[in-house]
Amino acid sequence: MPLTIPEQLKAQLSKPVAIFGEGLSGEGVLAVLRALGLTGVFYDEKGLNFDQHVAKDHGLVVFSPGFESNHPWLAVACNAEVECMCEMDFASLFWRGQVVAITGTNGKTTLTEFLTHTLRMAYEVAHAAGNIGRPFSKLVAETGGGTEDEIAVCEVSSFQAETLQYLKPDSTIWINFAEDHLDRHPNIEGYFSAKWNLVTRTKNEAVLVGTSVQAHARKLNRIVPGMYWVKSEGVKPDLKLAETPFVDYPQRENFEMAAAWWKKTKRNMEMPYTAAACFRIGRHRFQKVLEYEGATYWNDSKATNFHAVESAVSYFDRPVWLILGGQSKGGDLAAFTSRLKSKVAEVFLIGEVAKELAEHCEAAGVVANRCETLAKAVEAAAKEAGAGSHVVLSPGFASFDQFSGYEDRGNNFEKLVRELGSAS
Repeated sequence: MPLTIPEQLKAQLSKPVAIFGEGLSGEGVLAVLRALGLTGVFYDEKGLNFDQHVAKDHGLVVFSPGFESNHPWLAVACNAEVECMCEMDFASLFWRGQVVAITGTNGKTTLTEFLTHTLRMAYEVAHAAGNIGRPFSKLVAETGGGTEDEIAVCEVSSFQAETLQYLKPDSTIWINFAEDHLDRHPNIEGYFSAKWNLVTRTKNEAVLVGTSVQAHARKLNRIVPGMYWVKSEGVKPDLKLAETPFVDYPQRENFEMAAAWWKKTKRNMEMPYTAAACFRIGRHRFQKVLEYEGATYWNDSKATNFHAVESAVSYFDRPVWLILGGQSKGGDLAAFTSRLKSKVAEVFLIGEVAKELAEHCEAAGVVANRCETLAKAVEAAAKEAGAGSHVVLSPGFASFDQFSGYEDRGNNFEKLVRELGSAS
């Protein structure tokens, strides 16, 4: 089915669209415009500048998640009476099918992939999109806006959620909540409020939240619509999950949230178990790499916040040798390092935050080795870790100070570890 222009955008799309950001989101917006035979112009801080002189040439601004709501270009557009909307809002106006929104501090990508996988096994037409790496707008362009029977399972970050004005998910699953992205949000309450915007926009109060979300909502005196909260932590063992990736926490939390949604939507409850048995977790998410001289090496490069690191080290029944660090996203480093003390034998610090982390580790009584680079950290850990120990890359910070992304960081780690084995 071909794309058609929504009635509410006909006036705005009579002029070229200004696209803020030349990344994946911007490319998705441009793909939609091209499918409609329309024009989009990229504005990026590394390219064309957007000012009052060019604003009048546009009827609509669509901005990527990287543009904060207080960005001066958005103020320029507002002053010129040009409507502004985020990429996910723009895409939603063309989508004909259902939307299931997935958010959380950790696990969003895995849950998005797993729910999409489960729906497809049930012979439903489902697509993973959003923050997962395939912008919603790209999905819209590829499918012509889909049909009423299709389901878009959209991973939604706090950056995307905070500016939503038009997207109204048919249901929202909010897995968990912990400190993160305090370089973007003013405080942890601001981070929570950004995600809460998604909750308030969900149709028919069809919101499911995990244990930690409910706990934080209570602290802020907020009531989850419909009170659909799921016990996602501390659940009993389930023998039916024994041979699946969801047997242990934290992945078990993803299964509990998916199963709760499945039940709420009155689908066959055997299907999540069937799907779990043949599901594979994406790379760089707490994966065993190899054993070297009796020590086991684990790649958890996707762990880019404190909560993810703590989940990883809590998996083991003995202290681990932890590779930690990268580019700061804010947060309470003192409290974080204190919580690590009983879980680590030694930490090997990398990236921009290494110096500051070393100071906090010393204050918390955590043994730390400031290595700066990942190569030096792997080398140092290999010398210290003995037989039966675990060396874990769970960095807890962004990767962009030294790598192109968490995948690049994880790939480099695996390469370095394999070189240890080949050199022996």
